[in-house]
Amino acid sequence: MTDAEQVERGHGLLVFRGTGDFMTMTVRCQRFVSHQIIVRFTRRRGGHNITVGLGTERCRADCMRRVILSALLAALSLVFLPAAHRADANILVRVDRSTQTMEVSVDGFYRYSWAVSTGRPGLGTPAGTFHPQSMAVQWFSKRYYNSPMPHSIFFYRGFAIHGSYEISRLGGPASHGCIRLHPANAAVLFDLVRQEGMRNTTIVVQ
Repeated sequence: MTDAEQVERGHGLLVFRGTGDFMTMTVRCQRFVSHQIIVRFTRRRGGHNITVGLGTERCRADCMRRVILSALLAALSLVFLPAAHRADANILVRVDRSTQTMEVSVDGFYRYSWAVSTGRPGLGTPAGTFHPQSMAVQWFSKRYYNSPMPHSIFFYRGFAIHGSYEISRLGGPASHGCIRLHPANAAVLFDLVRQEGMRNTTIVVQ
C-alpha cells in the first residue's frame, strides 16, 4: 500500500492512507457523506489484534453496507499483508549512568525500568547512540576470566548488555564497561530485541 492511494469504487471514492500497522480510510458515498474508518493492526504472542473504528453519520442502507464492507476489507488486508511489508515495533533502550537504571519503551510507550551496573571508574561504559551489532544467548568473556554473559546484546565493539549473576551489585557501577542486568531482565530484553529485530532497536547511553 502506498502512503496515499485513491481507488475508484462504483459511485463512491475510497481514500486509503497508512503505513505498516496503521490505516485510515475515508469513504465518500453518493450523498457526499464522509465516513472515516481507522484500522490498527497489533501483533501479539499467539495471534493478532485488530481494532476498527468507524466515524459515521446517517446514510442510506446501501452506503452503510459499503462502509462496513470497506472496514472488513481493510482489516483483512492488514492480517494477510506479508510480514515484510508491516512495520515492526521500534524499541528504545535508554541507559542512565548517573542513576544506574535502564528504561525500555516500545513504539514510544513505556515498557520496563530496571537497575543496571555500568562500568566502574577507569572502565567506563561508552556514551552515545548505538544499535545492536550481534546477539548471543550464551557468551563467556574471553578477556575477563571467562565470566558468563547470558543473553548478550553487543552494541559497540566488545561492549554488551547482558545478564549478571552479581545481582547484589546492580544499581551501582561495577562492570568492566558492559551494561549488566538481572539475568531474568536480560532474557526479557533479549527476547524483545530478537522478536522485533536489531535494526529496529536503538540503545542510548547517557
